[in-house]
Amino acid sequence: MAVQWFPGHMHVTRKAIAERVKLGIDVAIEMLDARLPGSSANPLLAELTAGKPALKLLNKQDLADPARTALWLAHYNAQPDTRAIAQDASEPAPAARLVDACRALAPLRGGMVKPLRVLICGIPNVGKSTLINTLMGKRAAKTGNEAGITRIEQCLVLANDVYLFDTPGMLWPRVLVPQSGYLLAASGAIGRNAYDEQEVALELLEVLQPAYADRLEARYRLSGVAAMLPEDLLDAIGRQRGLVRSGARVDLQKAAEVVLNDFRATALGRITLETPIQFDGWRAAAEIAEAERLARKAERAAR
Repeated sequence: MAVQWFPGHMHVTRKAIAERVKLGIDVAIEMLDARLPGSSANPLLAELTAGKPALKLLNKQDLADPARTALWLAHYNAQPDTRAIAQDASEPAPAARLVDACRALAPLRGGMVKPLRVLICGIPNVGKSTLINTLMGKRAAKTGNEAGITRIEQCLVLANDVYLFDTPGMLWPRVLVPQSGYLLAASGAIGRNAYDEQEVALELLEVLQPAYADRLEARYRLSGVAAMLPEDLLDAIGRQRGLVRSGARVDLQKAAEVVLNDFRATALGRITLETPIQFDGWRAAAEIAEAERLARKAERAAR
């Protein structure tokens, strides 16, 4: 079952972003989760801000695999009218780097006559509110380890001639790449009631096994993890943690919660769940599947 989540307030956010773009922005900052930079990039935002210079801000870099972060920075920096930087939203003085990057993308804007207008967007729970509070040096936005905290747009002054328009976190109506839906759920970007934790934990383990089997073995005191089926691995993790019910059956729900909580708390170490090449492969397969679905739908309509 694919993971989808687009509650009503996100429709309002989409309209607000479209209106803000119409009124005029010079740079669009998209805040990405450095652990899943491709899956956390919003295709709807790309559509709404088409033609505007883009700053890709890979947040939570302190939780991500540094080698893979470097691959993603190179990937985005190779794109036209795009810059990419990585940071932790709680670092003490990010404003100067953000302002400098935005000025480089819009060199003809600046000064009181033509102030630089910047829009910042991102998926829920990506750390945007924490960043805003750090930028302003006070609690300007609500924060929490839960999707959908921010619900209103606000305008912030980063410098005398730099205005930052902050918007609530937004996903997109239909996640076409199945792997992205599972990884977004694993990261905490999707509301808890929109997915099955066991299913997400199994998908997460399947992604982790090829690149991070050693981390899983160390954390759960297991061996041969890379060769195990995800279902068997989840069962083994549950047994190792003593999550066994009557009849020697593992409580797979609790085992799934252990895996998801360990990933979110960085108990498995610094991990990035996808590379640019890997994500491009997922997306290409999803586009083929979507084209086939639409063709079948058109064929049925023509009968």
